[in-house]
Amino acid sequence: MKNTLLTTLLVFKNTIREELIRSVHVYQIKDGKVREVEREFVFSESGSYGEMRSTPILRLQKKLCVAEVSEGYQNGVWLCIFSFHRDHKPQFSSIPNLLLLSRNLKLRTIPTLLRDLRVIYKLEKDKDVLSDSTGEERQGNNKDSQPLRKVVPVLTQDLNFLPYEDDMSESPDNKLDVQALPDADSAEKKKRASSDRVAKITLSELVKYFDIPIVEASRRLNVGLTVLKRKCREFGIPRWPHRKIKSLDSLIHEIQEEANNQESDDKAAALAAIEKRRMLESEKENIERKPFMDIQSETKKLRQDIFKRRHRARAQVKLNSTVSSSSSSNKTTIET
Repeated sequence: MKNTLLTTLLVFKNTIREELIRSVHVYQIKDGKVREVEREFVFSESGSYGEMRSTPILRLQKKLCVAEVSEGYQNGVWLCIFSFHRDHKPQFSSIPNLLLLSRNLKLRTIPTLLRDLRVIYKLEKDKDVLSDSTGEERQGNNKDSQPLRKVVPVLTQDLNFLPYEDDMSESPDNKLDVQALPDADSAEKKKRASSDRVAKITLSELVKYFDIPIVEASRRLNVGLTVLKRKCREFGIPRWPHRKIKSLDSLIHEIQEEANNQESDDKAAALAAIEKRRMLESEKENIERKPFMDIQSETKKLRQDIFKRRHRARAQVKLNSTVSSSSSSNKTTIET
């Protein structure tokens, strides 16, 4: 489109049908007017991509303010995975692999979206060139002065992996000079995860690690923490669900113990506890399939009741211990 300027691009992913993508394009026309366009695409894994005829769903909702939308914003089943605002600083964060032509050649089949993505690619490239030229200019201005001896630390740790515990120390012994280590180039290095490996990580593979912290998951997947977080955004996962899964596991264990204790005394209560356990297990499976889901309000209430029950039990044990200690002390005084 001639005489138009892309000012905003929002890309949303359907959290139920993951192959559906929606985009909102905002253009500034020559006479100063603003034009908004909403499009819908099918990102098929097995076939090519395609644009569908669609009615504007996102823009018709009054609560949607295009200028305030950023990654992680959710509108119904639509989750924002990328946002570009020309007037904001920064204009955009990292571009997900799904929208990178170098990682996803199928984007060529949907030129209406690729055309605006190329505008953003160019802005990112110009930003890098400007940064490099600024550095060269500063170096040129100081060419008449005596060059300073630059001490560069040797990084034997690949940035695609988490640092070793020893690397976290800030002692002066860890700040090494290149000249002091002539064999630094021969140091053993970990192999960086290839782009193909990162691109092939699927949601079903991530599900296997939802029950452990994200740091440990990145180690086991052999990718960097930032890479894993970016991959989660591609799948519409705004937050690593480890705590939700762990909380549900704890509740399931607690309810199972309750069912075992009441099995002989009150069978009705035991059956009710077993039914609660099944509901919690079903909710856990749903969160593993759709990690963006939150824990249900009934489950939160059940968790709060169990916490209160534990607190009362601890308080009662403490009170009994105090009373017992006081009785023993009084008995000793009377005998004396």
